[in-house]
Amino acid sequence: MIKAYPVILTPDNGGFVVYVPDLRINTEGNNLAEALYMACDAIGAWALCEEDAGRAIPEPSAVQPRHEDNEIVSWVDIDFEKYRRENDMTCERINVSIPRYLKNSAREAGLNISQELRERLEEVLRAAK
Repeated sequence: MIKAYPVILTPDNGGFVVYVPDLRINTEGNNLAEALYMACDAIGAWALCEEDAGRAIPEPSAVQPRHEDNEIVSWVDIDFEKYRRENDMTCERINVSIPRYLKNSAREAGLNISQELRERLEEVLRAAK
């Protein structure tokens, strides 16, 4: 799901402080491009935490937020599903059943079964897209 959130950029010491009013979060960047990049990352990280806690991500405002004359308003788009795929590296333990001979052969070959399974799943899922 791709959404675009309004952000307010306030000039500060050669960079920008970024406020995301819909989510009430802040970040900063040394220049405009970095500030917008950091806003996207802050929105994504915040959303991962909210989803993991079972809370819904608020819809973005459709109107320009109130701001001061020296501030810049922009919109930052983010694909939450893509952000999670690229940034959520939380590992979960699962129980997998394989034939004993495969387990023994993998051990003898010095293979890490978890790593091999993860790499194969990533390969299969990339091919399925």
